[in-house]
Amino acid sequence: MFLEPNFRGQRSGWIEVICGSMFSGKTEELIRRLNRAKIANQRIQIFKPLKDNRYADDAVVSHNENAIESISVASSYDFYDHLGDVNVVGVDEAQFFDEKLPEVCQKMAVKGIRVIVAGLDMDFRGKPFGPIPDLLAVAEYITKVHAICPHCASLATHSYRLSDESETVVLGEKDKYEPRCRICYEMGNILDFRR
Repeated sequence: MFLEPNFRGQRSGWIEVICGSMFSGKTEELIRRLNRAKIANQRIQIFKPLKDNRYADDAVVSHNENAIESISVASSYDFYDHLGDVNVVGVDEAQFFDEKLPEVCQKMAVKGIRVIVAGLDMDFRGKPFGPIPDLLAVAEYITKVHAICPHCASLATHSYRLSDESETVVLGEKDKYEPRCRICYEMGNILDFRR
């Protein structure tokens, strides 16, 4: 489905990206922004990747157990099947979506939709993760949130994997990941020859 551009009236479409490490509050901030839009009587739709079923199939849920109803989809093109007449679209765990996500977000923004995307900016190896770098390049607004390193209490920017899995995508919580500052992340990698 192609979205017709919104060249008349208010130019209200844009892209916001909320990024950071695990446990930094990305989903919490996404839910906060979407709830504010609901209070303003804006029509919202939230999407999350089908593969992320850690908390619920039909809701985006933060680590603090705040939740908002969502639709699970297999690809970013599936958004078009569920858009309807919306003002705001939220996307959680964006790093798990396909490389077409930035294109889809840009088309929605041209249509006049406010698009709010949350996701990890780096994988456990410290490398750019999925479509997030391309989204950062085209977003009007970027918010980098930080966790606190449990080893030194500095701002955590990295997601350190505690388990032995080497695949890039491994769903998990505090049993498999912890946030770390740059120094503690590097020290862990020096001691861990798997990386």
